[in-house]
Amino acid sequence: MKKVILATSLSIGILSLTACGSNGDPDIVAKTDAGDVTKEEFYEELKARNGAEVLRELITFTVLEDKYEVTDKQIEEELETIKEQVGEEYEEVLEMQGLTEEDLKKDIKNSLLQEAAVTEGIEVTDEEIKTYYDRMTTEIEARHILVEDEDTAKEVEKKLDKGEDFAKLAEKYSTDDASAAQGGELGFFTVGSMIPEFEDKAFTMEVGDISEPVQSDYGFHIIEVTDKKEVEEDVGTLEENESEIRRNLMERKIDPQEAMEKMNKIIDDTDIDIKLDEFKNIFEESQVIG
Repeated sequence: MKKVILATSLSIGILSLTACGSNGDPDIVAKTDAGDVTKEEFYEELKARNGAEVLRELITFTVLEDKYEVTDKQIEEELETIKEQVGEEYEEVLEMQGLTEEDLKKDIKNSLLQEAAVTEGIEVTDEEIKTYYDRMTTEIEARHILVEDEDTAKEVEKKLDKGEDFAKLAEKYSTDDASAAQGGELGFFTVGSMIPEFEDKAFTMEVGDISEPVQSDYGFHIIEVTDKKEVEEDVGTLEENESEIRRNLMERKIDPQEAMEKMNKIIDDTDIDIKLDEFKNIFEESQVIG
């Protein structure tokens, strides 16, 4: 599934209270032999448990909707992608999550609004798109040794230069426990499967090459490419994939800290007057979007 996550929309539940009620008293949301649950009781409980989070989310996306445009066509395209990826279980997944399709469309819209905000100003070149597309046609088999610091990486590199066994060094040094037990083996992968730093290096290597230490957020990787092959399935044309590739490349360029600072600035620059006293400071107490 893509970045849009099937999650219960609490905001929808709260907003819909004005329209719900039993067939009799509109202030009753549930009747039992032991007593009734009123709309007010339900609202107060939801507010106490999730009120700050929901109100923060509602305000944030109201602000984003005023600043950025998301079209119905974009939402429908995202929805169709989700349906294709989920397959025949689509309706079942919606039901399990307690969502209607309209709920999902709202979640998609909110996701696209947030994406528009954090990717504003990020540029992706035609060359980058072409490189990504070319990599879509290739699968690489590799293994790696992941260590925490550069000194250890250089120590392992020297041992490899002296002819020591890669698999044994992976078992001894690698902090990637899952692959270390397999001698560093990662199996076959293609573009978009690995972190960018690892992937960018691996795709420039030939079979049998061993890289210098490659730094990522996880530490330092020493990579060996053990095989390459063409993907068996038809990946489609560049034109058919261009939009999705551009989005993937933009997402790779997002710095989480900068994105959060940008979202906070958007809120800071907006005149917001919260009428509920208990929620006056919700944008000071935590991040805009968790």
